[in-house]
Amino acid sequence: MMPRVEVLESAPAVADAAAEFIAAEARSSIEARGIFTLAVSGGRTPWLMLRSLAGRDLPWAGVHLWQVDERVAADGDADRNLTQLHDSLLAKAPLVPNQVHAMPVTVADLEAGAHRYSATLRALAGDPPVLDLVHLGLGSDGHTASLVPGDASLDVMDADVALAGPYQGRRRMTLTFPLINRARRVLWVVTGADKAAMFRRLLDGDRTIPAGRVCQLRAVMLADRAAAGE
Repeated sequence: MMPRVEVLESAPAVADAAAEFIAAEARSSIEARGIFTLAVSGGRTPWLMLRSLAGRDLPWAGVHLWQVDERVAADGDADRNLTQLHDSLLAKAPLVPNQVHAMPVTVADLEAGAHRYSATLRALAGDPPVLDLVHLGLGSDGHTASLVPGDASLDVMDADVALAGPYQGRRRMTLTFPLINRARRVLWVVTGADKAAMFRRLLDGDRTIPAGRVCQLRAVMLADRAAAGE
């Protein structure tokens, strides 16, 4: 089954549409279950998306925020997704600290940190954990989350959180395919002409790229015209 695909004029339009989609899913999930578990990825358009989301009227007390992936770097480092997440959303929305679940990438034992993050997911999202919405981006090499071509984390099927090898100069912590594919909804946000070739392969269900291994049955794809190409 093909995912729902919507093409918009520009990256800011995609960001606004993504924020509106997340807001609607949050209201629906909280009404049904009293909680909304959202995992977000990094990127320039997602930061616009989160700024847009921060200004919306939501039942924030029921929102729990997770990270899809994170670079191993010090707190406050500009490379950290959490740094941008704080500036885009956390400084503006009424989320209390125990509703924000940052990946523990500053601990000495990163394997133990990954296990701890998995345990926190189980405590709040079930065993096995099922997130309400996972937001994903698409790299020009076909990666999503920090599941990059050739990395051992692609083959992790017995854990929900894994460590990935160095990529673009940083080691990463990432959610794995089993957890992503259990999500109730997946939201793809894809912008920029450099993504056009991989976006077409993603739409075609090409499982030779990491992004193609994400289940599309409950997916929504929002792309700008540059990424959508023809």
